[in-house]
Amino acid sequence: MKFQIFENGRIVDKFALYGAYMFGTDGIGIRRAILTFRNSLLECEKSNLETAGLALLWPIDGFGKILLPTTCLPERLKPYNLNVEIARAKLMQIINKREDWAFFEQSEGWEAVSKQAQILLTHAIQNIKNPPLASKLADESLKKAIVFAEDLAIKQADSLFEARSKTHGFGRGCLDCRIDPAQVDNPEYVEKLLELFGSVTIPINWAQIEPHKDNYDFSTIDVCIEALAKEKLTFGAGPLLCFSKEYLPKWLLRSGASFEKIRDTAYQFASKVAVRYSNIIRSWCIVSSLNVFNCFGFDFEQVLEMTRAANMAVKAASSRSLKIIEINNPWGEYYATTPNTIPPLVYIDMLVQSGINFDAFGLQMKFGKNQPGMHVRDMLQISAVLDYFAPIAKPLYITAVEVPSQNGDGLHKPEVAGIWHQQWSQAKQAQWLKQFYKIALSKPFVDTVTYSNIIDTANSTIAYSGLLTNQLIPKKSFNTLKKLRNSIFTR
Repeated sequence: MKFQIFENGRIVDKFALYGAYMFGTDGIGIRRAILTFRNSLLECEKSNLETAGLALLWPIDGFGKILLPTTCLPERLKPYNLNVEIARAKLMQIINKREDWAFFEQSEGWEAVSKQAQILLTHAIQNIKNPPLASKLADESLKKAIVFAEDLAIKQADSLFEARSKTHGFGRGCLDCRIDPAQVDNPEYVEKLLELFGSVTIPINWAQIEPHKDNYDFSTIDVCIEALAKEKLTFGAGPLLCFSKEYLPKWLLRSGASFEKIRDTAYQFASKVAVRYSNIIRSWCIVSSLNVFNCFGFDFEQVLEMTRAANMAVKAASSRSLKIIEINNPWGEYYATTPNTIPPLVYIDMLVQSGINFDAFGLQMKFGKNQPGMHVRDMLQISAVLDYFAPIAKPLYITAVEVPSQNGDGLHKPEVAGIWHQQWSQAKQAQWLKQFYKIALSKPFVDTVTYSNIIDTANSTIAYSGLLTNQLIPKKSFNTLKKLRNSIFTR
């Protein structure tokens, strides 16, 4: 499968494939696919002849640079026009989501944008034998379609958010924040935290709590609870288990233990923590990101067995606590390149069918980094991926949200991580968060949205993603979320 890429109607001879991966008709990333750009052609090689789609970071004049997919296409010798295929896919998504939502609101000028985008794409397809002209028409179509797509997601969210607000459908803890243990003894930090959030999540890191086998150090968690115990807050904690190397004790990584031994050791750790804090913690993230991070190479059955063990440990300690299983990267780009991983929808289905009696799913949503799952996407894509959880009879917790408030370096550079409308700034972060929170909380199955870090820290996943500077000065996003909080709780 080959693609030609055009810029302003001219074929390009250089194009960087940031975030690029192939996927099948089931949306699952295709392994061992080889993507190369040479001789003015993007060539895609894969191990089978089935139809497939391509997704990559794509520039849109006047909008930014976001990760966009094509539709699934059959293999052929003649190159596809990538500009046309990306525009076609976006218009198809708009049509499908309007039907899914039964949202056909009419307003002056709004519907005209959608029709103009469709007409331009039709003209592009009619002129497909003239690739430069077709690409220019497709680019104009996409510019209008992407604006309409985000407006569609926002208008639909505003309607449902307002309805949910009127019926008092939000719990006191619907706005949550992961706290920074290094800051909890700072009164100014705590004051700012309480201005926004009625619920907090205490981070747990097995590597820090049990640095030596059977030698536990709970001082960090104890300090957090002691500092905030007098406040009227709901406490969550986690992840109890995450099989990424930075969360695992070095002695366990070096042990060469069998799966059964690792499972029993993990159960013992989860039990120790859950029992110690059973009267304080209302919700536990029992397992995080086993679909992505699996440094021991557990197979499907072992993944389920480990999840079951963590669930049993918390249930035995406190049957009333909520047990959350966290999913990382709902689009699943990682599966195309990372071994020992499970596609997100397959993992979700495995858990639902497993009989494990957990209470909710958690979902991380972090954008602004040149890593799988973190390239910038438009709001319709975000709303659509949340809808995957609608048919599941379990609540959804957004367990981590992060976007930057200024441009970063390296993997955080906008050119490689994505641009939403304009370069990142405090105003852009505030605008993005306002739209995201309304979209997420408009979904009746979304219980809580947790922001990853209220203050800028050097070790955050996304650089400059705090709601406060490292000097505890509120950013525009802090004030935006405060207004949102007041609109929810002052009715």
